[in-house]
Amino acid sequence: MEWTAFLLCAAALLIHMLSAVLALYRTRRTTSIVLTDEQLPPVTIVRPVCGLDPYDEATLRSTFALAHPEFEILFCSARERDAAVPLVRRLIAEHPHINARLLIGDDKSTPNPKLNNVIKGWGAACHSWIVIADSNVLMPRDYVGQLFAALRSDTGLVCSPPVGSRPDGFWAEVECAFLNTYQARWQLSADTIGFGFAQGKSMLWRRNVLDAADGIRALGIEIAEDAAATKVVRSKGLRVRLVDRPFEQPLGTRTRQQILDRQVRWARLRRATFPLCYTPELFTGSLVPIGAAVFAAPIADLDGVSAGAIVAALWFGTEALLARASGWHVSWISPAAWFVRDVMLPVIWLKGWIGDGFNWRGNDMTVAEAEQGRA
Repeated sequence: MEWTAFLLCAAALLIHMLSAVLALYRTRRTTSIVLTDEQLPPVTIVRPVCGLDPYDEATLRSTFALAHPEFEILFCSARERDAAVPLVRRLIAEHPHINARLLIGDDKSTPNPKLNNVIKGWGAACHSWIVIADSNVLMPRDYVGQLFAALRSDTGLVCSPPVGSRPDGFWAEVECAFLNTYQARWQLSADTIGFGFAQGKSMLWRRNVLDAADGIRALGIEIAEDAAATKVVRSKGLRVRLVDRPFEQPLGTRTRQQILDRQVRWARLRRATFPLCYTPELFTGSLVPIGAAVFAAPIADLDGVSAGAIVAALWFGTEALLARASGWHVSWISPAAWFVRDVMLPVIWLKGWIGDGFNWRGNDMTVAEAEQGRA
């Protein structure tokens, strides 16, 4: 049993380090595809808004500062009275030289309120290339160029996972721990070996790819539009690809309950849409290898505490190196945040299996609706 525990610990550490190496390769490599402004086609940027997050003025304002020769911005709100509407109107007025509009209305033709908000933007888009980007994504000036640099002949969709930044308080540090060296690491490493999944934060579509699948409403086949996007693209024999350096999501303050609710929501969505991929997530944190190291300690003539501490140092040291080398947020408190994240992972995983409902920005939703619709 001790040797079984030793092999389990060694395999988990190897996979963890390999995923970090693959992610680091992506964030540090220099792409061979550099497009000039003249080579970039016109783009429509659709940004749905719903309520206000702490850094929304900065993230929405960044849309107007893009270094792109020809683009239009379509902000979408389901309601005129939404808290984000006055901010959007002010930003549009401050940038009269930018082709930007605010569209208001709610389609309600799918179970996904975010998608329902985006539908009108897709229909109003003037260009054949369309970016759908959440309101809390901070766009660098070369945002569009980075998306296009990821395109290949077999690409149906380019996406970017969010990388958390500017955390204020311990629970925001925990959110960074989930977003960066856990979720972004796994997504980048999976994409590097040819198994990319869509992420709804930033999506660059070639319009005809989605229109060939019955249009934007095709993303309503799943409760999560990014899961639907992955399946639509793969059904066309194409690939989802990720950008090499994911875009920033400033966080501000967070509470423990906000973190738990958000992660449980995403867990239930993953379980409902990709159950075979969701099942092994229980073993992706550090608790199993640390526990195995404690059990296998006598093999190396160590006490359990020392063996567990060595594995924890290797595990979290790998995350620290990845975060530092990739330019992601890391601080003296990050190791504690990484450990708390890993303590939360089994709880979140279990809640992902035993529940269906969640709340997204005031909308009560359930993954059971989408499962019944597919059946």
